[in-house]
Amino acid sequence: MGELNFGRILRRAAQFGDAPALHDLATGHRSSYREHLDRLGRLCSVMTELSLDGASPFAVLAGTSQHYVELWRAGLAGAGLINPLNARLVEDELVYILNDSEAKVLFVDAENAERALMLRERVPTLERIVQIGAGAECGCDGVLEELMHGAKPLLPPEPEDDAPAVLMYTGGTTGLPKGVLLDQRAVVLVVYRMLIDFPIEPGARFLNFMPMFHIGSITSWGLLLPSGGQTIVMPAFEPRAVNAAIHDHEVTLIGAVPTMLAMMLDRPDFEPEQLASLRLVLYGAAPMPPSLIDRLQALSPDLSLAQSYGMTECASTVTILRPADHRLGGERLASVGRSAVGVEIEIRNADGCAVPVGEVGEIHIRCDSAMREYWKKPEQTHASLVDGWYRSGDAGRLDEAGYLFLADRVKDMIVTGGENVYSIEVEHVIESHPAVSQVAIVGLPDDTWGETVHAVVVCAPEATNADELEAYARKKIAGFKIPRSWTFQTEPLPLSAAGKVLKRTLRRLHASAKSSETNR
Repeated sequence: MGELNFGRILRRAAQFGDAPALHDLATGHRSSYREHLDRLGRLCSVMTELSLDGASPFAVLAGTSQHYVELWRAGLAGAGLINPLNARLVEDELVYILNDSEAKVLFVDAENAERALMLRERVPTLERIVQIGAGAECGCDGVLEELMHGAKPLLPPEPEDDAPAVLMYTGGTTGLPKGVLLDQRAVVLVVYRMLIDFPIEPGARFLNFMPMFHIGSITSWGLLLPSGGQTIVMPAFEPRAVNAAIHDHEVTLIGAVPTMLAMMLDRPDFEPEQLASLRLVLYGAAPMPPSLIDRLQALSPDLSLAQSYGMTECASTVTILRPADHRLGGERLASVGRSAVGVEIEIRNADGCAVPVGEVGEIHIRCDSAMREYWKKPEQTHASLVDGWYRSGDAGRLDEAGYLFLADRVKDMIVTGGENVYSIEVEHVIESHPAVSQVAIVGLPDDTWGETVHAVVVCAPEATNADELEAYARKKIAGFKIPRSWTFQTEPLPLSAAGKVLKRTLRRLHASAKSSETNR
């Protein structure tokens, strides 16, 4: 039995006794560490009664809540293999993931219960649907609180360090999502990695308003447990409510994407005193504009900023732009920092050879938090894990001090408001419309969202329009993947000598056109 498993972290948490562990602002639920561990033990017993074990996938389709935190922690304790579902996906996408994962149990909140019942009809392996949280019963197979009421509080034995822990699906560069399988060691190493570099004191109060189906939610279910901090959750991001919650509950730590931070500061009723308790702001998923960094740092000399860069395949964080880097300022604020403890970064060319400092190539990562595999996809696993290195698909360069600068997305991934959109996935949907001959999806720079999704469509004159294609796409993919702007043309898309669409040319052309329109 090793020590790099989440069960070991939970057992350590027992020493915090009556210290506050979890507070759900939507329901008013509060629990101490003693009460929280009791609930987790009961939840683990319920999972056993549902025929789950550490290797059995169970899915969660819900908004951020106390129950979601508990499901994460119970699953990682060894009660089951958690498969968080992106609640913004449409039915076809969810059906594909559930059929692929073969999840036996689906935990769902009242808001998503009706969708869950429709999914059951198309997913043969789905045996039980359990409702979590409050709300009228919607034909599910049980209500979690009722099942927990009579259960004995019993945590499972600590999992092995190499036991499966998380099955999380990412947007697919081939048009289909891929299940990333992470083991216990990967999850725990990232928790410890962040604790080494982030100034988190015992008793910290973390406010989570981010979705819990992203790997970045590790800050809410993992980061504070070793030091006895309190996790405070609210169901969704709303700038005024977040500012008020930080003030009212003396929150010391938040995690957000830059778009959210800008919206918080831009509210007409914002006062610096609302954020006076903050000691650390973690951000990622998109670059932080220098002007926004300046505004945040001006709030308080006690406030630290830290950026992390990572991906689901490495259980999140692999590089960190530390608080000291932010205080120094300069050109390195445009980087995503240096490799975190235990992580090696190497830039390689198309032949797989390391390139000189300052030269752009594909980012390769070596660390023990890398995924075990892409679920049921051995060929894609073999292509991404090469000689102990993970091929990120992102392009970047290292400077002489080891700071990593992202240059482009090799896989044409668009980051809009912190959400990842794979262009080929959107292209497959739109080009299936009978009126469309060709389509290219590119990301255009945007001051609010970081990037917005833009479609360049080749079709006959007046054969279709943006409203029709948007309505068509909304039936097949999530709303955040839908293009926000469209260009229609009759001439073919520009191609390279190898026959590939020149997306860099399209990005430059349409970003320039957008800028010209903005400046008129």
